[in-house]
Amino acid sequence: MTQIKKTLQPKLVGSIILLSYIFLSCEPPASDETSDKKPNIIYIMADDLGYGDLSCYGQEKFSTPNIDRLAERGMLFTQHYAGTTVCAPSRSSLMTGLHTGHTPVRGNRGMNGGQFPHPEGTTSIASILQEAGYVTGAFGKWGLGYPGSTGDPMNQGFDQFVGYISQTIAHNYYPWEIWMNGEVVELEENRGVQQGLYVPNLIHEHTLDFIEENQDQPFFLYVPSIIPHAELFAPDDYMELFLERTNPEPPYEYTSKFEPEIPYEGIDDPEHPRFKVGGYGSQPHPRAAFAAMVTLLDDQVGEIMDKLEDLGLMENTLVIFTSDNGPHREGGADPDFFNSNGPFQGYKRDLHEGGIRMPMLAQWPAKIEAGAKTDHISAFWDVLPTLAEVAGVEAPERIDGISFLPALMGEPQPQHDYLYWEFHEQGGKQALRQGDWKLIRLNVKEGQTRDLLFDLSSDPGEKNDLSKDHTEKLQELLQIMEGARVEDPEWPFLED
Repeated sequence: MTQIKKTLQPKLVGSIILLSYIFLSCEPPASDETSDKKPNIIYIMADDLGYGDLSCYGQEKFSTPNIDRLAERGMLFTQHYAGTTVCAPSRSSLMTGLHTGHTPVRGNRGMNGGQFPHPEGTTSIASILQEAGYVTGAFGKWGLGYPGSTGDPMNQGFDQFVGYISQTIAHNYYPWEIWMNGEVVELEENRGVQQGLYVPNLIHEHTLDFIEENQDQPFFLYVPSIIPHAELFAPDDYMELFLERTNPEPPYEYTSKFEPEIPYEGIDDPEHPRFKVGGYGSQPHPRAAFAAMVTLLDDQVGEIMDKLEDLGLMENTLVIFTSDNGPHREGGADPDFFNSNGPFQGYKRDLHEGGIRMPMLAQWPAKIEAGAKTDHISAFWDVLPTLAEVAGVEAPERIDGISFLPALMGEPQPQHDYLYWEFHEQGGKQALRQGDWKLIRLNVKEGQTRDLLFDLSSDPGEKNDLSKDHTEKLQELLQIMEGARVEDPEWPFLED
């Protein structure tokens, strides 16, 4: 680890500032609790965590006490939606304030050791907050460009980045290398099939360092964790918490109908397969591993909150926790065992509620009432205008999002006319929600479309298709859907 430690020596700026206070005034700087600086913003996003995977949303097989405290001290959203039902386009929607009918990235397309990039000039949450005077850092999984491209996080408004630029490599918890501030860093502990360094822990250390190093200035901290995406691996001490509680487990052999777009290039040990670029390592205890991983993520959230408390930053920091799409069934994951999609049907890659309705919690002690709950209908593309308003700056005019800051403040909240999603795999899917009506269109690319219509007020599980009973409403929503998107030659979708 010598190379990593040398690469990431802590900055001396904070120490120099503190010494100057000591010599000039013999007093430390005032706590941020009493200052009038702009609020800090922390956005934590799990990877493939379902609506029902938190105990505050009904999880009973394990508990998430630290994340639950965000609900106790802040606001719980019951009707918040991801950008879409897989990683890259959902994150593109988050960063740009555009739904997937308008985003520059609409699918998980691999390219040059990464993914299809955001183009030059893309306005992102990070670029807006950076211009507003925020220090910006991202720690985790990116997936919106390849290294050095226009979509590289260092070219999208982030001052610091530690983690996986490629979401394909982010399938692996013991990779050979990660990226740190524009430089690739090799991880000797994970050479070959070694599992010496659990990278989510390394990334988390630098997440905490970012908070400490920037405590005296407003910061935007984006934490797109790779947990609990497959592969399913957790450190031994976390695994031991659940091995007895989940055994016996059904036998599992590595199979996946969702092959990564980049071919496997890692080492395949017949006894213990270990893929270091795409694919998933074998896990004989996938249920225990899943519970262990979410527990580890919960502990990391707790440590972030403890750091804010220790530094006197809690009161003036908005913390949001959510997930990028619904629960996965890869690498042996068993969302039905955990009831990961809660009361909804559908998983990752579905546009049913289970694939796109997300847990979301927001805490900001100075502004948000503790223990609040809202049924406001919101989505990822609302986050950009919300955080812009929190920072006191204007959001771009041509976006699809509406700030939900009024809802956070317990004030009257503007509503969407509709929400729209599209998904470019499995024959092409579209969905639209207007009020309590939900339309899903299947087989869009195959020319034999199938339309499903649901009333979520009486049927949140989407069990009763009403398309034949409410033909006028169906046609009304289909017309809205037709005008909701703009065809992109990079992402051809509709049949000619």
